[in-house]
Amino acid sequence: MPRVAIKLSICKHFCFPLFLWLTLFAVAESQENWPQFRGPGARGIGDGENLPSRWSASENIEWQREIPGRGWSSPVVWGERVFLTSVINSGEMEEAKKGLYFGGERLKPSQNQHRWMVYCLDLISGETIWEREVHAGVPKTAIHIKGSYASETAATDGERVYFCFGNLGIYCFDFDGNPVWKHELEPRTTRLGWGTAASPVVHDGRLYFVNDNEESSYLMALNATDGAVLWKTPREEATNWATPFVWKNSLRTEIVTAGTGGVRSYDESGRLLWSLHGMSSITIATPYEHDGNVVVSSGYVMDPRRPIYVIRPGAEGDISLEDDATSSEFVVWAQPRAAPYNPSTIVYQGGLYVLYDRGMVSCLNAQTGEILFDKERLKGEFTSSPWAYDGKVFCLNEDGVTFVLEASDQFKLLHENRLEPDDMGMATPAIVGDRLLIRTAARIYSIRKMEKE
Repeated sequence: MPRVAIKLSICKHFCFPLFLWLTLFAVAESQENWPQFRGPGARGIGDGENLPSRWSASENIEWQREIPGRGWSSPVVWGERVFLTSVINSGEMEEAKKGLYFGGERLKPSQNQHRWMVYCLDLISGETIWEREVHAGVPKTAIHIKGSYASETAATDGERVYFCFGNLGIYCFDFDGNPVWKHELEPRTTRLGWGTAASPVVHDGRLYFVNDNEESSYLMALNATDGAVLWKTPREEATNWATPFVWKNSLRTEIVTAGTGGVRSYDESGRLLWSLHGMSSITIATPYEHDGNVVVSSGYVMDPRRPIYVIRPGAEGDISLEDDATSSEFVVWAQPRAAPYNPSTIVYQGGLYVLYDRGMVSCLNAQTGEILFDKERLKGEFTSSPWAYDGKVFCLNEDGVTFVLEASDQFKLLHENRLEPDDMGMATPAIVGDRLLIRTAARIYSIRKMEKE
């Protein structure tokens, strides 16, 4: 594609087909809520007016709230209520290790008493509306030194909120903090004792949850009203940490799951529709939809294969690519060595942005997979997924520094935003209205334009 065409595809004023405008309008209408990991459609994009592009520990901070314990779950928001989780260790807690995960295995669980907590905060003030202890005891499984027992992000449908703690249970509450139901999760061994992280998603009265582990993996659908198991489909997978994606495409509704063994898509009854093999040996990133297709990535840093796939609707059976092919009837395009490890990718204004754990960022043409700029250097280590709004792409590193890039086919770093220097950042933020919510190791911040930037 000629360079001028690429720039037009990224331009805000490019003339999209009518159905794409309607899709974007529907997403914008829901931006007052952020109901799951990475928000509406798992896309990580905000559409609110007057969102902040600059902040610091003292600038454009509307409020901040200390959160006891440790949790890497992202906040979710419905109306003026913010929901998140944490687990409080009653004893001495080993400090989280920044950087890549090598050497951080802790194969035996802590022997300290822990408290598994869920919180509801007021969006406007940050005050606690209610908090509940859902479990107390000694953990039955281990976690990585860098992980937490509260890494799964909650999901909400506006009526109930669904909190998940892997290897413990899923807990449903109404918005007043009354327990509705719970579903216990049997403890399972994970790869090298790293723990769990895949979040549940809610859609059309059902809660979908993937549990990939070293013993007995499955995809499960629960009735969102009472927690009854509707179906449970076994998976030929070992441990993964990817949240499933409910893909309501032009042909049908699918539950797309990313795994080491492959990408698998199921119908609403749990029947396998299609699969695509050729992932890396660890899969973490969440699939999402763009332009009617689904985007999937898998990029363990030690593997030669780190693919990004864009897949169109209608597939059946095994759609794996042959040899060195990068497209097929159902694979729009593939980049075999472009995916990140922990962060999910993001498509914004025509560019597919790839944030690498080791502090680099690339941009691909979202329509073709052509590399526009490649592995430009940022500073620090990254686990949080990037987000975007107002013509900018934001990347939060583990030191609490956010790098603000211009959304463009050329790399352009606009500025850096720094929070407290000792405040580790690994959770992916939430965007609601004109507020940005960043959860760190110690606290949650509501960031908002308090004065003209």
